[in-house]
Amino acid sequence: MRLTRRDLILGAAGTAGAMAQQPKFAPPQAKPRTAPMICLFSKHLPKLHYSELGGVLRDLGFEGCDLTVRPGGHVLPEKAPADLFRAIESVRGDGVEVPMITTAFTSAADPWARSVIAIAGGMGVPLFKPGYWKYGPTPDIEARISEVKREVAGLTLLGRTYQMAMGLHNHSGDNVGEAVWDTRAMIADLDPRWVGYYFDPCHATAEGGLAGWSVALRLALPRLKMMALKDFYWAKESGRWAMKMCPMGEGMVEWPKVFAMLAQARFTGPLSLHLEYDPKDELAAIARDLEFVRRHLTTAYGNVS
Repeated sequence: MRLTRRDLILGAAGTAGAMAQQPKFAPPQAKPRTAPMICLFSKHLPKLHYSELGGVLRDLGFEGCDLTVRPGGHVLPEKAPADLFRAIESVRGDGVEVPMITTAFTSAADPWARSVIAIAGGMGVPLFKPGYWKYGPTPDIEARISEVKREVAGLTLLGRTYQMAMGLHNHSGDNVGEAVWDTRAMIADLDPRWVGYYFDPCHATAEGGLAGWSVALRLALPRLKMMALKDFYWAKESGRWAMKMCPMGEGMVEWPKVFAMLAQARFTGPLSLHLEYDPKDELAAIARDLEFVRRHLTTAYGNVS
C-alpha cells in the first residue's frame, strides 16, 4: 500500500517515546549501483520553486538532488509537514532521485528535527546532513568535542528511528569536524550504519595541505556516506591568504586521486556538486562542472551513465 502525505505527517507527530520504537515506514528497495550518483546541491538554484527542481536537474543531466530543508532552503523546516512530501514527490516525478537532504539541525531537540527526519525517512530518503557546531573561543577543545558528541549521538538515534543515516561535513571555518580527526572522536563509538562522513575534498585540502587530505579521506572511507564536490585555490587579498572558490579542475584538489580512491573503495553513495564561485552563466557553469565529474568518474569506475 502506498503511503499518503497524511500517513507521513501523522508518523512525524509521534510521541517522545517514538525515538525508541521501530520505524513506521520501510524505505523502498533501491537498485544496486556500481558508481556514485551525481546530485546538485539545490542551494544553487534558489529562484526555482521545489516543484521546478526535478525538471531542471533532469534537463541538466543530474540523477539526483541534494535537497535543502533548512532556513532559506527549498523547504523550510517549519513547513515540512506541508511541503516536504510534495517536494520529494515532485522531484521524483521528473525522474530525479533524492538520496540526501541538507538540514541545519544541531540537536534532536531542534523544533522541527523529528518532523523533517520522519517525513524524509518515511519516503525512503536514506541520508541527511546536519548543521554545524562552532568551537568558539573555548580553550578546552576536548570538552567542546564531548558536548557536540552528545548532540551527534542524539541526532544519530533520531535518524536510526526513521531509517536515515547522517553524514558530518568537514567544512572549514571554526567548525567542529573540519579536521576529520575530531569527527572520528565523536562517532567512533556510534553505529556506522547510521552516522559517518560527508567528506569534502576541497576543505580537506585547505585544512590538510599536501598530504593531509589523503590521510583524512582514507580515515573517512570505511564509513563514508556522501561527498561534496567543489574546488579552490589560495589567493592573497589585502595582504592575507584566502580560499578562492573556482570551477572544478581549476583549483588545488587532486581530483584524479580522489576519484581513484573512491573507486578502489567501491563507494557508490551520492556526490553533491556545489557551485560556490560566481560564474556569469550559472547554468552553463553547472553543466561544465557536471561534465568534469562525469569524465573523472568514467576514468575511475569505467563507463557510467
